[in-house]
Amino acid sequence: MFGRRKKSGSAGDAADAADGTERVADESAELGTEAGDSGNRRVNLPPAPRPDGPWDVSEVSRPGEGRVDLGGLFVPGVEGMELRVEVAGDAIVAATVVLRDSAVQLQAFAAPKKEGIWGEVREEIASGITQQGGIIDEVEGPLGWELRAQVPVQLPDGTGGVQMVRFVGVDGPRWFLRGVISGQGAVQPQAAGLLEQIFRDTVVVRGEGPMAPRDPIVLKLPEDAQMVPEGVQQEEQEGSRFSGGMGQLQRGPEITEVR
Repeated sequence: MFGRRKKSGSAGDAADAADGTERVADESAELGTEAGDSGNRRVNLPPAPRPDGPWDVSEVSRPGEGRVDLGGLFVPGVEGMELRVEVAGDAIVAATVVLRDSAVQLQAFAAPKKEGIWGEVREEIASGITQQGGIIDEVEGPLGWELRAQVPVQLPDGTGGVQMVRFVGVDGPRWFLRGVISGQGAVQPQAAGLLEQIFRDTVVVRGEGPMAPRDPIVLKLPEDAQMVPEGVQQEEQEGSRFSGGMGQLQRGPEITEVR
């Protein structure tokens, strides 16, 4: 069963966990950090080797084997998972895998041919979250450099709380894949092994057409998708398209494929 969540103005959202945890607060300003602002930044480096993935479509002989074909992404299917898509305007721009009490959102972007952008993107995300009063730790995790964030959120009763979120990313050939891990996989990273493997085994289809760096790689619904009626209010958002949305979201209509 498939359904989708509409978005307005932002290309990505942090997936809320299957336990209904409130999602991160809104990024309030366009961050737009430019390369070269600081001499100590790990930015504009060539993409690192990816011996364990994620994969470019040219590196996989049968990308559709064991994966859901979303056009710009082939997402691995695992038993018990739910698969949701995120919509910006009329375009599907992200996929979220929910597995028990954890989730990972996957979103791919065009990138320069010879330069990675994950270092710069991490700075944009970190800057936006700290401006909200959140806390960021940059660590080298199982998927390389990542951000582990404590982000202020508003709880259902109106009081303030904190949500744990992990931002991971990998630079590929002319693309960048970002993952946002939430739920138990963010609270206890050691519990996120299967979500991390899904991220690693994702296949990106960037296409040969011209794309500006940072443009989202548009996805499509599988041919056999069954849509669930829309039921989540649209959100007006501003901010970095790499921020993970940072909107106050609710668990809602899914494009859900149960494996």
